[in-house]
Amino acid sequence: MAHSRGLIGFDETVATYWPEFAQNNKEKITVRQLLSHQAGLCALDKPLTYADAADLDKRSEIIEAQRPLWTPGSRQGYHAVTLGWYESELIRRVDSKHRSIAMFLQDEVCRPLGLEFYIGLPPEVSDSRIAEIRAFGLPEISGGIYKMPLSTAMSFLNPLSMTSKAFSFPKPAGSSEQQKRRNFLSFEGPGINGIGQVRSIAKAYSALVTGGGELGFRKETIEALTVPSNSVSRVLRDEVLKINTSFSVGFVKPFSAFNFGSENAFGMNGTGGSIGFADPDFQVGFAYAPNNWHFRLFDDPRQKALLDALALCLKRIS
Repeated sequence: MAHSRGLIGFDETVATYWPEFAQNNKEKITVRQLLSHQAGLCALDKPLTYADAADLDKRSEIIEAQRPLWTPGSRQGYHAVTLGWYESELIRRVDSKHRSIAMFLQDEVCRPLGLEFYIGLPPEVSDSRIAEIRAFGLPEISGGIYKMPLSTAMSFLNPLSMTSKAFSFPKPAGSSEQQKRRNFLSFEGPGINGIGQVRSIAKAYSALVTGGGELGFRKETIEALTVPSNSVSRVLRDEVLKINTSFSVGFVKPFSAFNFGSENAFGMNGTGGSIGFADPDFQVGFAYAPNNWHFRLFDDPRQKALLDALALCLKRIS
């Protein structure tokens, strides 16, 4: 949306909009490289505390000082947690109201489309409306990790690896597990604590693939979401996941280990087997988020069964 409104250009440097970002040899990193997981900022030398992460100004000071872990543009690696923080600060810098990404999302996407989705759960949403999650424990992790590629599994098991660091995030304090959960859901943590109705996620993706007119998206923006950024750089190997992956600006693209929709589809997988994506070729938005989490990368059998069923339906009506 920021691109469609002329607030950012994908091939402009991030420092054009956020001068302090240029620290530690980041002055040439483009918006496209950042959003396509090529900036080398997937992990932080100074891990954020919960208090740091909840304070947008403090968080900005820490992440803008981070040095790239590789020469930007030369490699790619899934910025599982950090990308949301960088995106939020970039929006704050270009938005005339200086809104965070959570506020921007509510004002410009969720309210216009009638969606119930939040980055940072508001206090008026009661605990009774929050679904109970059966998170994976040690048995599920032990079973799931050995179904991953060996290099990926070994990286997850090594707490000092780039993979482990890329997936680490600040844990909140609380007097009870319920309070800890509420604290975690309530702070603004793009990339780690989005919460809402799954049908709202599907509707948001649907708005993109039906032309984006409801939200004022330009054709050029939608087209950029469908094109793999590594089609230019020829980067395939993911330094975090240790497999070949493919990203466009802000989204994951279908690749051999994660096949969804047509070649022009774009979306994102999430924790526990969840997924959301848009497919412009079939003009469909799709989302799935289970309460019972599995510890899998891209091959959750429940997700695959739904994607296969969707593909069969689309084939029959096309």
